[in-house]
Amino acid sequence: MNSQRYIKNIYDKFAKEYHKKRLDKIRGFWNEHIENPSLLELSKNHIKNKNILVRPFDRKCLGSNSYDVHLGEWLAVYKDEVLDAKAHNKVNYFKIPKEGHILHPTKLYLGVTLEYTETYKYVPFLEGKSSIGRLGINIHATAGKGDVGFKNNWTLEISVKQPVKVYAGMPIGQLIYFKVEGDVLVPYNKKQSAKYNRKTNKPVESMMWKNF
Repeated sequence: MNSQRYIKNIYDKFAKEYHKKRLDKIRGFWNEHIENPSLLELSKNHIKNKNILVRPFDRKCLGSNSYDVHLGEWLAVYKDEVLDAKAHNKVNYFKIPKEGHILHPTKLYLGVTLEYTETYKYVPFLEGKSSIGRLGINIHATAGKGDVGFKNNWTLEISVKQPVKVYAGMPIGQLIYFKVEGDVLVPYNKKQSAKYNRKTNKPVESMMWKNF
């Protein structure tokens, strides 16, 4: 009996130390790579020393391997029914009212994340939340991958399977980050050919016409 109690005490001590070390590692990663803009004053030098920035940031939105982002207040629809890949297709902007806005099938909506993000040493991926998918809402038609050096709110390419009402501020997606091995020679914010560097909290229409 005494030997069993002795072994249990050793096991409990080992488990306590093991979990403490894991917690310290998690805290160290957080302090090194992610900043909380609600607690710290932002400055150019401070941002440059961080690898991931999310603004506004809420610790409650941090999951086990992702960060929840929310639908911003602006939506946009193209002015023309027929789009031309070689032309600059203009959009009409409108705000989502407090009572929500009903999205309809066969219509493409451009939305935007409430959150502004920056990333320097990680590749960001934006995926829809499973609860959004179960409502028949897709948040991107093709490009779910971001670029190292992307500094902006995310434009969402929203389509729905059936009419559904959406609200500004509702959870819409989740960001996942993958570490880059090696140096990034030209981050997105320094690419001369980058088409989506202009900072805005509104959805950005297709800039495909710039490729012609």
